[in-house]
Amino acid sequence: SNTLDNSFYVTCNKSYEKPKLFLRSSNKEIYNISDSELRVHAWPSFRCYGQDGVLYNEYEWYSGLSRFTFSQKNKFIVLGCDDYALIRGTKGTDFSSGCLGVCGKADDVPNDGQCSGSGCCQTSIPRGLNYYNVTLNSFRNHTDVWSFNKCGLAFLGEEGSFEFRGTADLSNTNDTWHRIQSTVPVVIDWVITPHGNCSKSTACKENSSCYDVDGGGYRCRCNTGYDGNPYLDPGCHDINECDNTQANPCYGECSNTPGSYNCTCPFGSFGDATTANGCQHTIRSKFSSTIFIIAMVFGLLAILSSVLGIFYGIRRKKLMKLREKFFEQNGGVLLKQKIHSQGSHEAMTLFSVSQLRKATDNYAHENIIGRGGYGVVYKGVLSDKRVVAIKKSKIVDGNQAEQFINEVLILTQVIHRNVVNLLGCCLEEEVPVLVYEFVSNNTLFHHIHSRVGGMSWLSWENRLRVAVEAAGALAYLHSETIMPIIHRDVKSTNILLDDNYTAKITDFGASRLVPLDHEQVTTLIQGTLGYLDPEYFNTSQLTDKSDVYSFGVVLAEIITGKKPIGIDRSNVEKNLATYFVNSVLENRLYGIVEPRILREGTLEQIQALADLVKRCLHPQGRHRPTMKEVVAELDSLRRFTTHPWIQQQTFEETKSLVLEVEQYKKTENNRNKRMVLSTVTPEILALRSPL
Repeated sequence: SNTLDNSFYVTCNKSYEKPKLFLRSSNKEIYNISDSELRVHAWPSFRCYGQDGVLYNEYEWYSGLSRFTFSQKNKFIVLGCDDYALIRGTKGTDFSSGCLGVCGKADDVPNDGQCSGSGCCQTSIPRGLNYYNVTLNSFRNHTDVWSFNKCGLAFLGEEGSFEFRGTADLSNTNDTWHRIQSTVPVVIDWVITPHGNCSKSTACKENSSCYDVDGGGYRCRCNTGYDGNPYLDPGCHDINECDNTQANPCYGECSNTPGSYNCTCPFGSFGDATTANGCQHTIRSKFSSTIFIIAMVFGLLAILSSVLGIFYGIRRKKLMKLREKFFEQNGGVLLKQKIHSQGSHEAMTLFSVSQLRKATDNYAHENIIGRGGYGVVYKGVLSDKRVVAIKKSKIVDGNQAEQFINEVLILTQVIHRNVVNLLGCCLEEEVPVLVYEFVSNNTLFHHIHSRVGGMSWLSWENRLRVAVEAAGALAYLHSETIMPIIHRDVKSTNILLDDNYTAKITDFGASRLVPLDHEQVTTLIQGTLGYLDPEYFNTSQLTDKSDVYSFGVVLAEIITGKKPIGIDRSNVEKNLATYFVNSVLENRLYGIVEPRILREGTLEQIQALADLVKRCLHPQGRHRPTMKEVVAELDSLRRFTTHPWIQQQTFEETKSLVLEVEQYKKTENNRNKRMVLSTVTPEILALRSPL
């Protein structure tokens, strides 16, 4: 089959005053193109509200590419003081991420051109993304910030191309939208056959060569000394270098060769014919010339050896000083002081740079097993054959050392079978590195929501067991450590499963120690959208009940199999916590419970667990149970082994209930369907532009 299909054709439309270039397959205008990427205009999504909080104008953007992918040079950007946006796409498996912009008043918005979270936030996208859609929402419909910010915007654009102008961008949304659309590009990568490689390529024509592209696919390029189109017959043609004396100067005799050229001094002279006055007439013998050349070569080698020796010595000293600087910068001295002051005698391995780089093959991309809010996690194998997880921070700022030490101190206090064990750390890298035990069986989120490979082990009994283990670990952190620990980022992706499907809590990068004479601490708001305690979000007062709320969302995931933020659900049902509580209050619980749980659990167990989740998700923390109470109730449900499905119901009643649930879900799915616009005409765009 022909590898180069219509996706790679471009059309030059000369009907405009200035001709424009379009992708034939998608009608997208191209205003910059190279041999590896192209750039098209960004199309921001927006939602605008009236002073009373009523939505009066909105536009959501969807974009897809058949043969190409969106480059990681792009960032997903959200503008607004009361907005959060979700981006969802496809890169072989489903991908979703989000970003939120929050600011209380106009004075909170920086005007230094930086998109740092207040009024403007940005996040990265994964490699290989070929489709995305944007969903934009508001927390309070801009009623608190309407005087200077009536609309929220979200868009994908090349990093560094958008300069945030503070309140000017937030108050004049129409001008901002047009500025983004006309000046902010979206970078698109292109390769031949994204899942192929050069070994089976027949696309590269004569006098060209194929090279594999990092991330999959390949491209062709003309060989040195040739020019033309390497993808179309007859391929690349030879360049006559002698015709271009500016690029290929020759002050002697020039002769073209296939792919190159020769420039020699005329007969009777010697020297370098590529430089002016480089050819000299001589009567010296060939022998004397040879002796001179040999002497020059040995002299240069001696000088080069001396310089390299000096350079190596200086470089080694600089490297040692740099590692000492990193050790201090990453809190090594402070860590030792705090461990000594707390009287901790726990042995902690201090790994060297060379040990961890060897274990991860110099932090190779293929060894990445996870990305979190505070770093990238690599899989590594130590010299003693132990498999470990190595977490390398991705941020270097003034708070880096304190955050790193916070996590180390927390983990040195934690000794629990359901908490990931810290093995040691490395302080000699530019960014701090932690070494954990390797937990091999992915996350609870993966097993609940992934359809790859199924989830046959995730029975009702095993769900309760995992919930009890995770709750027990959190209860331990809250009440049984030397100083209470609030995790602050409880979610199903931070619950790992080992080979025996035993739950282990991980990722303490956002955790906080609570002094014994305090019930709460005031902190900058941190957490994950969908799991974040609304009381903590509104007051910045962090308590152990914030973890209880987040764990309640995890329990809702376990019962329903639904994601915390479901962009495929209707607006009132996007947030799983709200959706679940409303379903319980409106007696619609069995319509959202997974059918497998209806078959394996009892009605009493399911109802009791739902009531527990509802209490965990109470808007006010004082009405929520403690983690110890949650553990006790979950453990009680595990021990309840009677099966009223068998003893109290006939087969016909069971079948009837399951059929009712399936019919409910079918109705809900039909109600939530929506039409995706594949193209947007200029007329429609003009009508939907924010005013």
